[in-house]
Amino acid sequence: MYGICYGACMHGIDGKTVRVEVDLSNGLPTFSIVGLPDSAVRESTERVRAALKNGSFEFPLRRITVNLAPADVRKEGAAFDLAIAVGILLTSGQWPASLADGTLFLGELSLHGDVRPVPGVLAMALAARDDGFSRLVVPWDNAREAALVDGLEIVPVRRLADVLSPGRDDAEDGADGASAGKRVPQKAEPPGEELDFADVVGQLQSKRALAVAAAGRHNVLFIGPPGSGKTMLMRRLGTILPPLDDDEALEVTKVYSASGMLADRGALVRRRPFRAPHHTISTQGLIGGGASPRPGEASLAHRGVLFLDELPEFPRAVLEALRQPLEDGAVTIARAKGAFTFPARFALAATMNPCPCGYDGYEFDNRGCSCPLPRRIAYLSRLSGPLIDRIDMTMDVPRLTPGEAAAWTQTGAALDTGRLRELVERAQAAQRERYAGTGIRCNAELSGKLLRRYCPLSPDASELLLRAYGSLGLSARAHDRVLKVARTIADVEGAERIEAAHMNEALSYRAFELRQQRLREGTKLGADAPSR
Repeated sequence: MYGICYGACMHGIDGKTVRVEVDLSNGLPTFSIVGLPDSAVRESTERVRAALKNGSFEFPLRRITVNLAPADVRKEGAAFDLAIAVGILLTSGQWPASLADGTLFLGELSLHGDVRPVPGVLAMALAARDDGFSRLVVPWDNAREAALVDGLEIVPVRRLADVLSPGRDDAEDGADGASAGKRVPQKAEPPGEELDFADVVGQLQSKRALAVAAAGRHNVLFIGPPGSGKTMLMRRLGTILPPLDDDEALEVTKVYSASGMLADRGALVRRRPFRAPHHTISTQGLIGGGASPRPGEASLAHRGVLFLDELPEFPRAVLEALRQPLEDGAVTIARAKGAFTFPARFALAATMNPCPCGYDGYEFDNRGCSCPLPRRIAYLSRLSGPLIDRIDMTMDVPRLTPGEAAAWTQTGAALDTGRLRELVERAQAAQRERYAGTGIRCNAELSGKLLRRYCPLSPDASELLLRAYGSLGLSARAHDRVLKVARTIADVEGAERIEAAHMNEALSYRAFELRQQRLREGTKLGADAPSR
């Protein structure tokens, strides 16, 4: 006796449909699963056996062989339990074979026969739709998540028996039960209001820089002494970011669903992610990986912000691993079982002290730098040239002067979250209109000839950029990033062409190069000084 139904598994963050073949033959009662299953799939033999018996079904006392095809793809997780149980019931004649027509089954079984939720349902539902399935049977708790995918009939079930007679619990569950598998319109989440830039005293230039970074999705690094407000400012960056559009929300929700981190299974993620890992994180934790690769913090920050506080304290290997995603917007992890690509188009936000003691260049508070020149150079050298080259904006954030601290009521409220959000929305509207139909969402994604087309320069702005290219020792990549930042500043100001004032502001966001230049000059002066 032979029967077929279909399930699905996760392959990275993508779903993959799997053909579940069940064979019942004469012989000693055994239950085996083949087709490259992992331990969780192999253990499903005991869960399925107990679920069938405790659910008042007959478990065939025959030789049972379950094949998960294609056999060369590793099968992981407990999502096959429901498909295997349904396959046995179909093959043994307890349920009609037509039940599996055009249907894919997902769910973990308890020993009592309850159907438990599984991670990655959104990705597997997308795979089911793309492979031509019209019906998807899912755990009750995953139904609203699956319903985010158009073109599928979603059948939510609480118990194994509900697969044959779905909807029998709707009456007792009321409106919530009846609408579990129905798609409902998704409203944008309001921006987070728990943090406000008005809480930060002064720092008008730093707030302006963050508005520019948010408007163009630029990478930004703040350099300053302890207590200057670098971290406080960065923590509020997420409050001025625009909500995700539908396509972006589906991408982000898919990543969080595959990671098992979806807070609300019935709604798309609308707020841009803001991830802030500790500096002790490993390369695998940041980029992703493992024996069965899973997304890391870089992918969890997709379409949002990855905030690295105290950047030089992160291990060098961890920071160098960011070079590919910062350039390509994706992470590719190769394993013996195949290559996995995770989306990672995030804006990097970072902070750092200027030196180990934290006071290099900030002697106004009667506490000067105590670090010798070689230590200061070594500290900045923790960040490699290729990594700094990928950061669009670097800015000094000084401590407040006594006068600024005394006048906090005026300086703090001058640029609050509402005002900064207006600047960002104005620039974003200009970019949406400019890049309509090109596949580009923001200025940070410009490259090649599109950069030249959409970044026209006035003669004065062109001359400024050319002079800075030589005096700051900019690379070709840094040159283009300055140009993109200037384009964003022009959008914030409502200008079509990049003028000298816009370029001048963009060049002011190159504080790291200026610090390196000053330290190099100090080294040269020390070398040229006569020995005593």
